[in-house]
Amino acid sequence: MEDLKSRLVAKALEEGFSKARICRPDAVPEIAARLEAFVAAGRHGQMGWMAERMGWRSAPDQLWPEARSVIMLAESYTPETDPMEAVAMRDHAAVSVYARGRDYHDLVKKRLKRVGRWLLDQTEGEEIKVFVDTAPVMEKPLGQASGLGWQGKHTNLLARDLGSWFFLGAIFTTLELPPDAPEVSHCGSCTACLDACPTNAFPAPYQLDARRCISYLTIEHKGPIDEALRRAMGNRIYGCDDCLAACPWNKFAAEAREMRYADVVGVPPLAELAALDDAAFRARFSGSPIKRIGRDRFLRNVLYAIGNSGAPDLAEAARPHLADPDPTVAEAARWALARLGA
Repeated sequence: MEDLKSRLVAKALEEGFSKARICRPDAVPEIAARLEAFVAAGRHGQMGWMAERMGWRSAPDQLWPEARSVIMLAESYTPETDPMEAVAMRDHAAVSVYARGRDYHDLVKKRLKRVGRWLLDQTEGEEIKVFVDTAPVMEKPLGQASGLGWQGKHTNLLARDLGSWFFLGAIFTTLELPPDAPEVSHCGSCTACLDACPTNAFPAPYQLDARRCISYLTIEHKGPIDEALRRAMGNRIYGCDDCLAACPWNKFAAEAREMRYADVVGVPPLAELAALDDAAFRARFSGSPIKRIGRDRFLRNVLYAIGNSGAPDLAEAARPHLADPDPTVAEAARWALARLGA
């Protein structure tokens, strides 16, 4: 099996993954208590699916009992420029680096399937299932258990040779492969990621309150956002990279190998985004993860950013939305205009 494992890792790298490691499905028994505490404290916010499928999420070996190994794979999307430069451009929109290219779900899944098919061709009677952030799989704890990286104080997975910028994919298989040693934390006394958070979303190191996280607020949260939090959002309209960008381990980050992760969204002017109707929004972000949140939530975020811009001339971009049929968008327009003194 060691030979097959070596060839499997080589195949994963050949397909474009940056790293591949293996663990058992039952390698993370501690996550059940951690997830239960997270949900019990309400820190999952409106993400009801976390509570509804907590049994599978907290026990990967129950998601597919026949599985004997989990192949965890990392794919780099390291940005070419510092994402914090966009945050400083207050009359433009800051979009999380991972969402500036094509939707990673589709790209990573296709690559996972190719690796999985190759594995099946090398064996007989075995089965696989592939997952990319769309099933109740705790990718980050499994990533640490496999030795791919470790969960930093910001709860995201990072690695000494990849930094913070990589996607995760998982292949569950009935094949019993030799597991790798788990990784341990190398954060030391550093608190750069915690200190960088604009909304103080970390109650303690290695803990996250999603209800205060800008990524959650801009993508998952429905309806109006608390005024104190929307002020802290600045011009971040989709996701947030602050805690990732602050990590010193990024100096070892691998360059993205997938050219389709090239930045196609950029740092667009807020006035330009505020003018998008539903059809224009869908056309502009076709093939992008941004499209998933819909025009209304997107426009709510853009209007909050306009309110935080400090640019009075952007009032004219917000004013037409006072009569928007979506009450959250209309309220966001009123708030933006009030913030701009208009």
